[in-house]
Amino acid sequence: MNEMIKVGMADLNVCTSPDALTTLGLGSCVGAVLYDPIRKIAGLVHVMLPDSTKIINNENKAKFADTGIDALIAEMTKIGADRRVLVAKIAGGAQMFAFSNNNEMMRIGERNVEATKLKLLQLGISLKAEDTGSNYGRTIEFYTETGILMIKSVGKDIKRI
Repeated sequence: MNEMIKVGMADLNVCTSPDALTTLGLGSCVGAVLYDPIRKIAGLVHVMLPDSTKIINNENKAKFADTGIDALIAEMTKIGADRRVLVAKIAGGAQMFAFSNNNEMMRIGERNVEATKLKLLQLGISLKAEDTGSNYGRTIEFYTETGILMIKSVGKDIKRI
């Protein structure tokens, strides 16, 4: 690994091998990694919300599953990725707080995962692995050399998918 590139909340970034990508503090947010395994080009978007059409101030495309994945693909193709071979791995989408009512708006993590999967399906991008749901946060690191997504959570073993 050469450089670990940080991706902030509602942000995205891309890299080529041997660099890697990381994002911290995925609670209800989803970290979606797209990867061109032939060219070893990766992109990571830190999605906060599922649907940009439900929000008035939605200029930040990386904030939403529906627009963030499109923006990520555009950035990846600029540096040589072939969208026809892209595969995906996702993590996050936790339900961080317990609510007594079953309010649809409070299921943000689950809705983020659903929206991310739907967008990948619509684009014909294969979801190769995921670590989503439950009630704990995650930090992820994606390694372009190996295509491995490492998931770190407090009090849990490190996962590699």
